[in-house]
Amino acid sequence: MYTVIRSSELPPSGRGTVRFEGEPHGSAVSFFLVNNLPGEGPDLHKHPYSETWIVRSGTARMTADGKDVEVGPGDVMVVGPETPHKFKNIGTGAERLEIFCIHASPRMIQESLED
Repeated sequence: MYTVIRSSELPPSGRGTVRFEGEPHGSAVSFFLVNNLPGEGPDLHKHPYSETWIVRSGTARMTADGKDVEVGPGDVMVVGPETPHKFKNIGTGAERLEIFCIHASPRMIQESLED
């Protein structure tokens, strides 16, 4: 069995992020393909499963479990279940952050921790 999901079936949001939830396609993982401008990124939140990030381009400040880490192209970072985390594009000018956010779940479950 296999499934092909064409890029036209996963249109980006107004900010350029693509969202894929695996459950409707028989996949055990979900992901965001983020394409943010400087200053953009999700606020503090957590999931009941692990999340893995792969930075393709740009620079981000990842905050996980209260600690800040700067990451760039080729870096991989993983947070465990229930770990509070967020990230922001810390690039300058029009430098976009392109990052894969892989959720170890067939559907995304997210609890916001900031108003």
